[in-house]
Amino acid sequence: MKMLPRLLVLAGAFAAAQAALALPSHSDRVYTADQNTNTVSVFDPSSNRLLGQIVLGNERPDVLSPLYRGEVNVHGLGFSPDHKTLIAISNGSNSVTFIDTATNKVKGKTYVGRSPHEGFFTADGKEVWVVVRGEDYISVIDPTTFKETGRIPTAVGPGMVQFLPDGTLAFAVSSFTPEVDVIDVKAHKVIKRIPVVSPFSPFLQFTPDFKEMWMTHKDVGKVTRIDTRTQAVVGVIDTGFITNHLAFAKVGGRVLAYVTVGGENVVKVYTLEKEAKLVATIPTGALPHGIWTSDDSSRVYVGLENGDGAEVIDPATNKVVAHMPGGQAPQALVYLSHVAAPGSAENLKPRVNGDSSNIKLKPVAAGSEAKGFAVARPLGVVDAIEVAVFKLKPANAYTVWLGSQQIGALRTDAKGNADVTMIGPVRNFGMAAGAQPAPGAAHLSIVEGTAQPSAGASVLSD
Repeated sequence: MKMLPRLLVLAGAFAAAQAALALPSHSDRVYTADQNTNTVSVFDPSSNRLLGQIVLGNERPDVLSPLYRGEVNVHGLGFSPDHKTLIAISNGSNSVTFIDTATNKVKGKTYVGRSPHEGFFTADGKEVWVVVRGEDYISVIDPTTFKETGRIPTAVGPGMVQFLPDGTLAFAVSSFTPEVDVIDVKAHKVIKRIPVVSPFSPFLQFTPDFKEMWMTHKDVGKVTRIDTRTQAVVGVIDTGFITNHLAFAKVGGRVLAYVTVGGENVVKVYTLEKEAKLVATIPTGALPHGIWTSDDSSRVYVGLENGDGAEVIDPATNKVVAHMPGGQAPQALVYLSHVAAPGSAENLKPRVNGDSSNIKLKPVAAGSEAKGFAVARPLGVVDAIEVAVFKLKPANAYTVWLGSQQIGALRTDAKGNADVTMIGPVRNFGMAAGAQPAPGAAHLSIVEGTAQPSAGASVLSD
């Protein structure tokens, strides 16, 4: 009987050791593509810390001057099947940068057509397919010579492409056309077009068994499920305002889907049943965007577009367990296992940017559906304020005020939405979520027309 407590202690220690072994390794890496700092941030998932950044171009606003070298809007990420090569897609300079994951060194670069978005290696690793969202084709690149070898015509505005593991078919979503293109990989030809509910789909991912392809619809806040065998839509899920990316993790013997919903600052967790069920909603930092799961499903990593870093979710508890500061405006995020020497920060630069401040904009008039948010980022001697507004009057002019000073203007689109960036000297404004305004802080307001901010003129305010 006296042996029982000791056996329980030993069993507990063994279970803890097993759990520790299951967590990410020191040789694994998490990467984010940082659109504003034009960096790739490199994180050690075993310690949840930033190792450093791969600098591909100048920070904003330096890139607003004539650009002869360096990349602009580092946005998409992909990787080779052997994890030895990372590719970074820059949609402002139309480039694909090939990075050696062991050394963090750039080993090649390819310039493609207007505004590429995402890229990925074929299942055999012999080709890289990059969707050229500003046009209507996929650029095919030889990853050994870094030369474009062909183009595959697609629907206008391809958003992302991924491959079935047997190398037969690829699925390409579109950012401007409400369809999915099914492509014969060997023939480089679209063989089927699948209608979907929205023309704006920036991301897709296969379930771990590859029986379904899930795609996000950022503009309408939905996820579409497609059967990869029948190539038919088998479900549409209402996920929420600014649905960005998704990932899958195996938890407690079942696979769950994790969807970033940027407009709600949450990750939503769904079952893969015939009728998907929402089983958890995980609060995150500002504007969650990219998401990827560790190989063993022990962690889910989320890039925060307005939080300038990444957060770590424990899927066993559905809670954020760590925050990792990184580059400005991270977009895509990927996790790669066994890519570098433990703790190596070779050829990485220290973090080039500071932290951001986030402001939630609330409607002034009772019953208004208007909403918005703003993020302020330090840029050295000046700052940038990015403002996004939704559900205002369509095709209408508004001004942005910081206290009694007009700092910018915007015009909404046909849906009443707008997104603008203003650059200038700003040091003290508004109220961050859950905080008290600093002494002398000015409030941010959105005003119809050019009138001074007031209860009657302001439509949104912090």
